[in-house]
Amino acid sequence: MSADLTRQTAATLADMIASGEVSSREVTQAHLDRIAAVDGSVHAFLHVSGELALAQADAVDRAIAAGDGPGAGAGVGAAGAPLSPLAGVPLALKDIVVQRGVPTTAGSKILEGWRPPYDATVTTRLLDAGVVILGKTNLDEFAMGSSTENSAYGPTRNPWDLSRIPGGSGGGSAAALAAFEAPLAIGTDTGGSIRQPAAVTGTVGTKPTYGGVSRYGLIALASSLDQVGPCARTVLDTALLHEVIAGHDPRDSTSIPSPVPSVVQAVRRGQTDGIAGLRVGVVKQLRGEGYQPGVLASFDAAVATLTAAGAEIVEVDCPHFQYALAAYYLILPSECSSNLARFDAMRYGLRVGDNGIASAEEVMSKTRGQGFGAEVKRRIILGTYALSAGYFDAYYGSAQKVRTLIRRDFENAFQSADVLISPSSPVTAFPIGEKVNDPMAMYLNDLATIPGSLAGIPAMSVPSGIATDTGLPVGLQIMGPALGEEQIYRVAAAFESAYLAEHSALVPDRAPELEVVAK
Repeated sequence: MSADLTRQTAATLADMIASGEVSSREVTQAHLDRIAAVDGSVHAFLHVSGELALAQADAVDRAIAAGDGPGAGAGVGAAGAPLSPLAGVPLALKDIVVQRGVPTTAGSKILEGWRPPYDATVTTRLLDAGVVILGKTNLDEFAMGSSTENSAYGPTRNPWDLSRIPGGSGGGSAAALAAFEAPLAIGTDTGGSIRQPAAVTGTVGTKPTYGGVSRYGLIALASSLDQVGPCARTVLDTALLHEVIAGHDPRDSTSIPSPVPSVVQAVRRGQTDGIAGLRVGVVKQLRGEGYQPGVLASFDAAVATLTAAGAEIVEVDCPHFQYALAAYYLILPSECSSNLARFDAMRYGLRVGDNGIASAEEVMSKTRGQGFGAEVKRRIILGTYALSAGYFDAYYGSAQKVRTLIRRDFENAFQSADVLISPSSPVTAFPIGEKVNDPMAMYLNDLATIPGSLAGIPAMSVPSGIATDTGLPVGLQIMGPALGEEQIYRVAAAFESAYLAEHSALVPDRAPELEVVAK
């Protein structure tokens, strides 16, 4: 029974809980048992909130027993908040989103042991909706990385092959899904940290339109790029979670004051009505050199699947995408150097060298030297240099101009296409340690995802099969215009349905090595 529960979709679990077939406690305990069985090998979690999760599950069970089912009553969160269609379903929360009283580290030693005194808006919305938070997942330190090898607490491993990376920075959330440790997860995407891990683990992840989900309570890396988003194993589950966490938040000045997109309805439409007549643009610059043969073969097969489903395929030219990587790695480090200045050992977090004699400057220097990892230091130094008086216009200012040109490329592309597609990642999961000492090779993993982040548009990765040359998952990236989430979910759902009609399963066996470990 326990194993059966961990293999169900979030939508199925929610229906079982609402009908009384199983309790939220049973579902939560099944996933806690799964974590205990396999996470020693995967290391998806930095903290498991077992007792707290079971207490949240019990509250949902009591509410359902009292007749306060989804949409029916006061729920279990804030006064008047109804239970959602995901009430009672467990979730893994990336450890860069704060939860009151729960250790939150952002994958860094400088925040080791810190327990936030407040909840992020996303956390509040999850709890008010009756979603059960299992714990906090591993990530590259302060979300800086593409492999989850930069975590101060050790790397997470890909459930498909424990010798390989699960992507980054949100490798912990993606690995938890692929290892059946959670049916839902929250990630954050700055330059691809939801989409790239989803691609290499065979899961689904969405980066909403910038400002579509509140950043209040998200530990900032690059404020003009960071975006919280939903992750799951199916498109429908991702859409259900999206509707729970999205919406305007007056505490976030960048939050968009617009209605939550009806992405669940869009998924239903994609599953039933398909995408006949929809224009799907293939981005000329996001394929070819630097992409593994197996990734390109899977992408070509995905294009054929969409064509067979009735989509009109057009090629679009985005000439300034070739400068996206360079622009991103000036903008992100610049904002990072500013945001991480707050970790100064004076108010919270790690404090080193305070012997009563050392000056404040010495304490700050020693603390930041010992508290930050190599990649964080590299980006702080690069960003500080780019923002310096003599170089601001030449570097940061020029990068922002390129960002504007990339936005215009997208605007032009969406004149001839309803959505754009590309591989989510140029490569499948690579061995742990292979690129850790080669920053440029690591940065190239974000080649396909960075343009969408710079433009602030919605984009998602959906599994598109297995690469024939590596036997590992490949992801299809679907991008839409700003506030165009309904279009990308519709296409993703139609693609998922069409793929399943041709194959016995979208991802045949997500965790072959872990089945041995679990025994």
